[in-house]
Amino acid sequence: MSQKPRKIERLDFILAGAQKSGTTALHYFLSKHPDFTMGDQQEMHFFDDEEIFSGEVNYELLHKHFPPISPSTIAGECTPIYIYWKPAMERIWKYNPKIKLLIILRNPLERAFAHWNMQRFKGREPLNFLDAVKEEKNRANKAAPLQSRRYSYVDRGFYAEQIERVFKLFPTEQVKIIKLDEFRDKKSETLDAIFRFLGLEPKVSSRDKDRNIVPYEREMTAEERKHLYGMFAEDIAKLEQLLGWDCSDWKTEI
Repeated sequence: MSQKPRKIERLDFILAGAQKSGTTALHYFLSKHPDFTMGDQQEMHFFDDEEIFSGEVNYELLHKHFPPISPSTIAGECTPIYIYWKPAMERIWKYNPKIKLLIILRNPLERAFAHWNMQRFKGREPLNFLDAVKEEKNRANKAAPLQSRRYSYVDRGFYAEQIERVFKLFPTEQVKIIKLDEFRDKKSETLDAIFRFLGLEPKVSSRDKDRNIVPYEREMTAEERKHLYGMFAEDIAKLEQLLGWDCSDWKTEI
């Protein structure tokens, strides 16, 4: 006899970032699993909504996006800014301290350029890349005391502080952090490991066409890459120590 569908009381899992690091593709594969529901939209932006958290929090605003589910179904959502938005992790922990987090990270140089390119494609960024990078702090000051959502090309790539914020609240067994390169190069094995992390049997094909692809107006120049590397080198080294990773493929200056 089948069990009656239940209303969601708490999410089991969040794909929390990072932006422009493959979250859309990963969301697609997760949503295809028969024992997993991702709700009715990607990027619900619940835990980074300052208005929601300005008073008593109504979690039904989040749960309304999910239909009743079977007892064996896992519920999760994907909003990449959560890892970057400073109050978000503590809000998630207060919501469900047992929740599992998945984080996918991309070479921060490539991530910054992809972020800028997306903003250019959407007609939101009048400045050339290096000019936008140099103007970032001034733009951030205008958004203070909140973080800049639109122009945080470099700031979002300082991963070490963001990961430390996660580990201050969540034990390592509740967090899975992967490289975008691993996801691209070993998609099937990476997906299987993710589903096992979530307590699910792998049941999804890794075959898929590219998703959320924004055409590039040009490639990053050697000058731009060298400038960014100088900004990120120390943080990359710190992340290597924090996660036990080898990020030598991120360190090339040209």
